[in-house]
Amino acid sequence: MAIESRSVVYEGPGGPFEGVVAWDAAVSGPRPGVLVAHTWMGQGEHEVQRAKEMAERGYVGFALDAYGKGKRGTNPEESGKLMMAVDADRKALQGRMTAALETLRGFETVDAAKTAAIGFCFGGKCVLDLARMGSDVLGVVSFHGVFDAPPHPNAETITAKVLVLHGWEDPLAKPAQMVALAEELTAGKARWQIHAYGHTTHAFTAKGLNDPEHGLAYQPDADRWSWQAAYRFLEELFG
Repeated sequence: MAIESRSVVYEGPGGPFEGVVAWDAAVSGPRPGVLVAHTWMGQGEHEVQRAKEMAERGYVGFALDAYGKGKRGTNPEESGKLMMAVDADRKALQGRMTAALETLRGFETVDAAKTAAIGFCFGGKCVLDLARMGSDVLGVVSFHGVFDAPPHPNAETITAKVLVLHGWEDPLAKPAQMVALAEELTAGKARWQIHAYGHTTHAFTAKGLNDPEHGLAYQPDADRWSWQAAYRFLEELFG
């Protein structure tokens, strides 16, 4: 195994954007590609590491950029402003996700017919929106994502398979919102799964995080179970 990575500047609505692609140079030929969508802080080391983990599992990982080159949050105030600016135009957000997907498909190491997307927190919303728009990506995985639907209609048929990994006590996505998402995906004819973990809040995969006052905390069981589910989902998608 020889995991390599490099930064990639690419275009899209409101661009340019800068992502990081990771692959195993010891493997020859095209392989499945997995987008990695970032938290509200913007693309950073967390997402790059996740992209490298995808490469370790035999895929090409691409840590995308939904904010724009050089736009990253260093504190909650900055992160909130960046996220709200993008969230205000969900059509543009979906366009940015499409641009990232096409960039991933353009790498010579990627089998363009076998792509998926995973996302964390705000990134969970990003990958759900990719599915909502009717993208032909094979599947999406939302880790402790945000569920609010876009203010415009979804595609008549959501063709991507959907896996939602959710903390039952997440203050940003309460049980009623989880049910609303299930109804939304059902109306869109999606093949979906929702795994809800008890005694689990938001950001449960973020090792070292412990801010119960704001409903943010690492939960080791949910972290482990969610990754087990995600890896099985990807293996089934890609055959």
